[in-house]
Amino acid sequence: MKTTGNAVLITGGATGIGLALARAFLAAGNEVLICGRRKSKLKEAQAEFPGLHTVACDVSNEKGRKYLFDWVTSNYGNVNILINNAGIQETIDFTKGPAQLLEGESEVDINLNAPIYLSACFIPLLLERKEAAIVNVSSQLAFAPLAFIPVYCATKAALHSFTLSLRHQLKGTSIKVFELIPPRVDTDLGKGTREDKGHMPAAITAGQVVETAMDALKSDKFEIVVGTANDLIPRFRNNPDELFKIMNGS
Repeated sequence: MKTTGNAVLITGGATGIGLALARAFLAAGNEVLICGRRKSKLKEAQAEFPGLHTVACDVSNEKGRKYLFDWVTSNYGNVNILINNAGIQETIDFTKGPAQLLEGESEVDINLNAPIYLSACFIPLLLERKEAAIVNVSSQLAFAPLAFIPVYCATKAALHSFTLSLRHQLKGTSIKVFELIPPRVDTDLGKGTREDKGHMPAAITAGQVVETAMDALKSDKFEIVVGTANDLIPRFRNNPDELFKIMNGS
């Protein structure tokens, strides 16, 4: 996959891994579009990187996803890379009933439904491109879950499964399907939810994630496992019960 001369759409692109990806694609000579819910963060991102195109929308609901698709097709119909990066992480204790599940934003809608819906919308457009890609940002927790963030881990596991099926369906087309699988990353995601819980390696930077991702995209490495996830995922596959106990402090 060439990493220059593209038109790239990144959801959740105003902060964290999304912004680091936007920075890298801009530096490589691409047109970059980012979306997010917080206008203030989008303005900050555009002030730092004036070349960015930004739009405020909420991909957690159908209205927001449709608005994003219509905005892109009306203004930037040359998009050939979709990066499904937007995500949230919530601590949920199911022993307390549905309160925590219902009081926050829906991880299922943002982390899973959004990339599924957006992929369905954009695939017909991407099929018209000579070279195109979908990049789904999952997590090492798709393979080795932390019990105190159960829905987050479940959505990432489902996204991994969806990515495998999507890659198979699009085999032989112009669309390449990548999965970016980072370990713990020093971003706003999960701030305040992981302190002193479980036994996880120290967080890496979003820049480290993106450096690995850009190299993998160039070489068509479709499953992009980053940093300590390269150790954790095989360990979990070999002995899931033992590693689950270690990670969850039991």
